Amino acid sequence: MTSIGTGYDLSASTYSPDGRIFQVEYANKAVENSGTAIGLKVKDGVVLAVEKLVHSKLLVPGVNRRIHTVDKHIGLASAGLLADSRHLANRSRDEAVNYRETMHSPPQLKSVAERVGLYLQAYTLYSSVRPFGVSTILGGVDKNGPQLFVLEPSGTYHGYHGAAVGKGRQLAKTELEKLQLADLTMREAVMQAARIIYLVHEDAKEKEFELEMSWIGEETGNKHVPVPEDLLKEAETQAKAALEDFE
Repeated sequence: MTSIGTGYDLSASTYSPDGRIFQVEYANKAVENSGTAIGLKVKDGVVLAVEKLVHSKLLVPGVNRRIHTVDKHIGLASAGLLADSRHLANRSRDEAVNYRETMHSPPQLKSVAERVGLYLQAYTLYSSVRPFGVSTILGGVDKNGPQLFVLEPSGTYHGYHGAAVGKGRQLAKTELEKLQLADLTMREAVMQAARIIYLVHEDAKEKEFELEMSWIGEETGNKHVPVPEDLLKEAETQAKAALEDFE
């Protein structure tokens, strides 16, 4: 049974006869039109990396960031519509603040992921709103150690050792599966993340991009901060060299 083009895709609150919500599927398509974002959970922390496509040579480098700080120890990377990702980052901050004020302790990453997931899911229930066109990777270090979650436009969230969203997610996932993530240090993870982002960008190499990276763990005192410029440049140099060897 097919239901494409029969009006079931006009509202997020309407199921098709075969149980699909097309507006949610279209939101996932919006994510696939974006650059790739990946997250690596390693033995001493979490590394986030984003392939930020540059759509104009007139853009100022470093603006329109796709990695945001949610709390001191929590970072967020996104793929999809930029405005949606900013709104979701702000919502994540609100949930983290609410948790801190209510529980009088630093927010647990799973709780933040669950609350934001419920917020995303609410936007699949009403005809007056649309689902968020963004997939989000939440990473951080709490009392349970390094944690990594992915939130989808449907509101679903899962915990991962390594995750990828966006256009190049399949190739990125394949590369992540080759790594012994539990044995990597944060610095090694930075090198691997840069290599993977440069590798997946080969499919769209006619477009310029910026590599945006952050990390949380022992190296940073369990605080979410950008990867230092010198280490980022070293990672990019090694990634370009590895790409030449791959070719």
